[in-house]
Amino acid sequence: MATNSASVDVIVVGAGLSGLRAAVDIYRAGLSVLVLEARDRVGGKTLSLDSSGRGGKVDVGAAWINDSNQSEMYKLAREFGFDLVKQRASGLSLSQGPGGEVVTHPYGSREPSTPEDLEALGALFDCINHRVAEGHLEKPHLSPNAASLDSVTFSKFAADAGGDVAAQAASSLSAALLGVEADEVSVLFMLNYIQSGTGLENMSSDLKHGGQYLRNRQAGNQQFSVRLAALLPHGSLRLSTAVSRVSQEASQGCKVETEGSGPVFHAQRVILSIPTSNLPSVIFEPPLPVAKQALAENTALGYYAKTIFVFGVPWWREAGLSGLMTSAKGPISFTRDTCVEADKQYSITCFIVGDSGREWSKWSAAERRRQVEEQFDAVFGRTAREKGVEVPAPINIIEKEWAKDPWALGAPSPVMMPGLLTSDAGKVIREPFEKLHFVGTETALVWKGYMEGAVRSGVRGAQEVIRTLRKNRL
Repeated sequence: MATNSASVDVIVVGAGLSGLRAAVDIYRAGLSVLVLEARDRVGGKTLSLDSSGRGGKVDVGAAWINDSNQSEMYKLAREFGFDLVKQRASGLSLSQGPGGEVVTHPYGSREPSTPEDLEALGALFDCINHRVAEGHLEKPHLSPNAASLDSVTFSKFAADAGGDVAAQAASSLSAALLGVEADEVSVLFMLNYIQSGTGLENMSSDLKHGGQYLRNRQAGNQQFSVRLAALLPHGSLRLSTAVSRVSQEASQGCKVETEGSGPVFHAQRVILSIPTSNLPSVIFEPPLPVAKQALAENTALGYYAKTIFVFGVPWWREAGLSGLMTSAKGPISFTRDTCVEADKQYSITCFIVGDSGREWSKWSAAERRRQVEEQFDAVFGRTAREKGVEVPAPINIIEKEWAKDPWALGAPSPVMMPGLLTSDAGKVIREPFEKLHFVGTETALVWKGYMEGAVRSGVRGAQEVIRTLRKNRL
């Protein structure tokens, strides 16, 4: 039989970065808080694993921050005393064509292309940058030509700008950023997403101000959530406690029920820190408003997976390679060097995204591994051997499919198809519903889809609740 706990001021559902940051701010404001997490761990879509048993960690979830325009994450890194390592940004990068052919080019240079292809790509990027510059960040439906931009897919927008080459580039971009193809997302949504990440150049950059600039050496990025959770009072975090129903009661605040015969909790306010697309997994009484329901039912998470190759030595560096590869063949779409030299942890992280990833996901674990090993060797191994470098076998291969995680169901951020962002549904993504408040990286204004966006949304949600409860007590 379910047992009732003492009432608290605020219940937070979800112990990822957004939920934990909200909980810490609420606690620091002098209010009581309880965090309920369905998983047996904190961290949400951050997950750090032992690389090989020889020391060092790898991130199979969110992996990078920077120290300039991602100020909230950098502030936490300094508060927790984390040692940040810069992303490798030198050497030769590799590009694999659809037929498997591999070419090299200096890190940071454009991939080899014909003049016609470069012209088409330039036209696409010019269109993106122009629209992003004039977009309304907080209320994208107020952007110039918002209704028109929200009526078409990102693929159509790209094709109009630069033909088939641009459309293919758009799909590569949307898959890399969101795990979806360009025909699965509204162009207005995509433009707003790019604007929130401070522009296309920064989002794709491994350099200062870029989205892939710094990594956390200290046990990986899951430690941000572990350390936030440690700031909460004992007993205020419950793991393996999945919420099944949230009821708003006029005189008693909110009642939160958990799966099976789990405990029932009460609070004045509830903050929901779960992906918008996962809200239908919870029963709400009274039901969510029509617009909020439509938002939850019509957003979706893309396909995102990582396979990490761990080695005893960084042999690709000896071959003068950056560790960065892009592929039009798949299943691996792109890679990054994720070594931490101080820990003698040497790895290359492979990203498997979008349609290519969905097809790869259908195979058995053994076949998935065979495919990525074959492609990895065909690109990195063959190139290194041609340069006279011996290529050892990996000491570990780590795989994580976020779409098969029952509490994630995809990554990194829910996306919107044409027509949703300018509708009533798209306008209420951050709106509270009576005593319920909504946070999560997709609700952020800046760096949505990233850890920075998650933390900023948690700050915003906490402020909403703190203001309301203090006002009610006056």
